[in-house]
Amino acid sequence: MNLALALATGLLLVFVQPRLSLWFLAPFAVAPLLVALAREWRPRTRFLLGYAAGVVFWGGTCYWIHFVMSMHGKLGPWLGGFAFLLFCTLKGLHLAIFALLGGVLIQQRYALAAIPALWVIIERIPDPFGFMWLQLGNAGVEMSVPMRLAPLVGVYGLSFVFAMMGTAVALLILRRPREEFLPLVILPVMLILPSLPAPERGAMTAVAVQPNAPEADEWTYPMFERLTRALDYLSLAPSLAEGKPRPKLILWPEVPAPIYYYEDPALRDRVAQLARITGAHVLIGTVAYTEKKAPLNSAVMIDPDGRADGRYDKLYLVPFGEFIPFPFGGLVSKITNEIGDFVPGQKVVTFKTGDEMVGAFICYESAFPHLVRQFAAAGATVLANLSNDGYFGGSAAREQHLALVRMRAAENRRWILRATNDGISAAIDPAGRLVQTLPEFRETSGRLPFDYVHSTTPYTRFGDWFAWLCGLGALAGLVISQIPHYEPESQRPARVRRAKS
Repeated sequence: MNLALALATGLLLVFVQPRLSLWFLAPFAVAPLLVALAREWRPRTRFLLGYAAGVVFWGGTCYWIHFVMSMHGKLGPWLGGFAFLLFCTLKGLHLAIFALLGGVLIQQRYALAAIPALWVIIERIPDPFGFMWLQLGNAGVEMSVPMRLAPLVGVYGLSFVFAMMGTAVALLILRRPREEFLPLVILPVMLILPSLPAPERGAMTAVAVQPNAPEADEWTYPMFERLTRALDYLSLAPSLAEGKPRPKLILWPEVPAPIYYYEDPALRDRVAQLARITGAHVLIGTVAYTEKKAPLNSAVMIDPDGRADGRYDKLYLVPFGEFIPFPFGGLVSKITNEIGDFVPGQKVVTFKTGDEMVGAFICYESAFPHLVRQFAAAGATVLANLSNDGYFGGSAAREQHLALVRMRAAENRRWILRATNDGISAAIDPAGRLVQTLPEFRETSGRLPFDYVHSTTPYTRFGDWFAWLCGLGALAGLVISQIPHYEPESQRPARVRRAKS
């Protein structure tokens, strides 16, 4: 029964995230595992129960990693399956550690506060090989009341609320005393927090280009020439549309093609001419190099005069896509066609566009709340996400990635303009709502509405203070749980008397 309960939590955690997006199950997701932990006194078994739930969760949510490794990593189905199993095994440790420690906290009177705090800090601490993806709080992106927490404490506030509600369900099933439910009184506070910004269309216009470039192993000159012509046309057609105002920004996505802005004079001339004709700032994804010739995944801003006016080098690289983390080295091939691992950039960069600032984070960096907030904190009044989700095929990873970007918009109260290679390109408002999207898997472009926002949220200014406070709270709860205390035999819970006998 305990194993079945643990597996139920693993499945519920899968169900609440895209593509199923059964978000209404989020408040119940952790409850079955907690009931199992309360029924099990052996630490090793608790660890294994959490491990089972973690493997199911990561395997069910990130099943697309098998496809990526098999096809783009060139491992084939069997080695790709082995690598995917190894991934699930390592990522499962998160829930295993939660179960090991949560099994102690579920026995305490303060479980309803301590267990959500433990959940949050385990979500916040990155794993050794640098892969971060969906938090439990991401399931709330469609919930107007919990989303009020996002600009205050980030996605971790929503994770705390859902974990607290799941803990309450578990305590109810376990028939715990009513006084242990007292921490629930903090939940109605959400109702007095500022409401989400009202929906607005946005007074400004950007053009997002979606070239639908193939994920080719080798690019020939004719293929590249066709791509650059397509990028030109897709940029100019909506920008120069009759009766429409000129766009403020033109966004080219991260693409799998060999785009080398600094090494290719013909490409530089094309982009410069595009900027001069449209009078817009043009933001493109490219490969740059360090002084030691190590590749960088970069975004370059070209001003309306055709000059490069700043470059941002990606800080958080994709495991397996841009570098091979331990212990996978020698087992899998890199997905990228670059020679040698990419190296991370050194700092957050924002681009000045007239009186406003643009912050551009690249692809997978949307999974890191503490990074994206730095662009807004550095003065960016609108955010851009250049991405290539073509490696995901038609899997749920595309919707999952979009959900991450939507949460980043709500945390920072910023419009986010998302340009991707083959979808999902979108305009996202400061509440995380989808205002407009472009069709997937099509060579297309479109005019996206947006606006500049100058105010900053508490989360933008102060970052993950709540998550770290949860870490201190969980640690305090674990320490207090180890302090010996004595009760009359008659007052001890029946489960303790049974265990003693």
